[in-house]
Amino acid sequence: MVDQCALGWILASVLGVVALYLFFGGKNCGVSNGRKRESLKNIATINGECKSSNSDADIIIVGAGVAGSALAYTLAKDGRRVHVIERDLTEPDRIVGELLQPGGYLKLTELGLQDCVDDIDAQRVYGYALFKDGKDTRLSYPLEKFHSDVSGRSFHNGRFIQRMREKAATLSNVRLEQGTVTSLLEENGIIKGVQYKNKSGQETTAYAPLTIVCDGCFSNLRRSLCNPKVDVPSCFVGLVLENCDLPHANHGHVILADPSPILFYPISSTEIRCLVDVPGQKVPSISNGEMANYLKNVVAPQIPPQLYDSFIAAVDKGNIRTMPNRSMPADPLPTPGALLMGDAFNMRHPLTGGGMTVALSDIVVLRDLLKPLRDLNDAPTLCKYLEAFYTLRKPVASTINTLAGALYKVFCASPDQARKEMRQACFDYLSLGGIFSNGPVCLLSGLNPRPLSLVLHFFAVAIYGVGRLLIPFPSPKRVWIGARLISSASAIIFPILKAEGVRQMFFPKTVAAYYRVPPVV
Repeated sequence: MVDQCALGWILASVLGVVALYLFFGGKNCGVSNGRKRESLKNIATINGECKSSNSDADIIIVGAGVAGSALAYTLAKDGRRVHVIERDLTEPDRIVGELLQPGGYLKLTELGLQDCVDDIDAQRVYGYALFKDGKDTRLSYPLEKFHSDVSGRSFHNGRFIQRMREKAATLSNVRLEQGTVTSLLEENGIIKGVQYKNKSGQETTAYAPLTIVCDGCFSNLRRSLCNPKVDVPSCFVGLVLENCDLPHANHGHVILADPSPILFYPISSTEIRCLVDVPGQKVPSISNGEMANYLKNVVAPQIPPQLYDSFIAAVDKGNIRTMPNRSMPADPLPTPGALLMGDAFNMRHPLTGGGMTVALSDIVVLRDLLKPLRDLNDAPTLCKYLEAFYTLRKPVASTINTLAGALYKVFCASPDQARKEMRQACFDYLSLGGIFSNGPVCLLSGLNPRPLSLVLHFFAVAIYGVGRLLIPFPSPKRVWIGARLISSASAIIFPILKAEGVRQMFFPKTVAAYYRVPPVV
């Protein structure tokens, strides 16, 4: 085993690899200049076709999920008149968006929304437990320097969203309306508002100087505001286990199963969410019993024995849900009068539970950019100024995005020997404890989302794996597997970094938009 005194050599090697990539491969980091016209309507074409709702709003927010609700409260608290249009204001019922990392909880507190995790039977989460081949290791969040209230939180997604909607609605300058937005209204290249069907089905329009689209992963408006490249690497199969205890209380559990990970975490004092990852876009049929057979015969033998009986009981109960796992790097088309936020703008694999942390972090960035502005009516000037948002959000968002994509690929089983060694090296590296586990867990929790730290630890795992192969006897076969392991690690992380934008991610201060100053009004 490689001891800790080798860390200096490991980090030096990693820095060399990173420097070479950043020098030769750091392209594709600018903002796209193209323009898609879908989901746009020219105002001239709708005159007389539908009723105009003069909401007298400063900002229209499309969608009242986690991002939309938090954004509405935040901007209204700063004195903005906010009109929120949400397709369905009843409590959502989802199988993801149930784990808020400690870094996300800190952002929630910064926005004044920390009480939204109260009175919903939310459970504190203090870290993760990792299982592989009958062994397990516990990875605790490094929370010693934070207030005792800081930890992760897990809950029913719908309860959390309803609490945030209720809190936003308590502000007199928030108008929360049920309706389905069908298109953005454009005039001379500027988004002026939205066309939507209200609760009664009547076609209506609403106008505001700024429209922020937060309509989630199934957004039908994003194509006019970004260049979406959606990937669906897998699907989650969701179950709820009742009245059982996790092997490690108040921890998320990740089982490195075959073919891909299985997750367990509490969502109430009596319920545990199980998410079984199924690679690809097709899952076994629920209706004809294929799914139940798959869960009982393939998945159940791989889960911890303490959970086996409850897992089988949940399968027999039959409340099995599925959801595709999407990832989409942020590739905005800066558009006067409009902005994208949340899953409509940027998605990553939900394995690491980082989505809400990214959304809340983005809201803090946007709030700080908008705070000094009194007038939002000069759309072209405001658009140029808000290009800073896309750069300022990058280090945090891209670190969490990259970690999610890279970890998912490492944690999936593979017949390739080099990938097997990488997977085992990751488990053993994290099991070392100390800086070897604290660093990655800080990244995972959103407490220290630094891109360079991510890349250093990722390649430290790879080089640690090579060391395990070469000690004590570096046979030609082991040397070859070690070389392929480094190559495999590079093939995993470098494409993700390139898609995220290397320059904005690692060197945001070299991007002109970083220095945008508020327009003078």
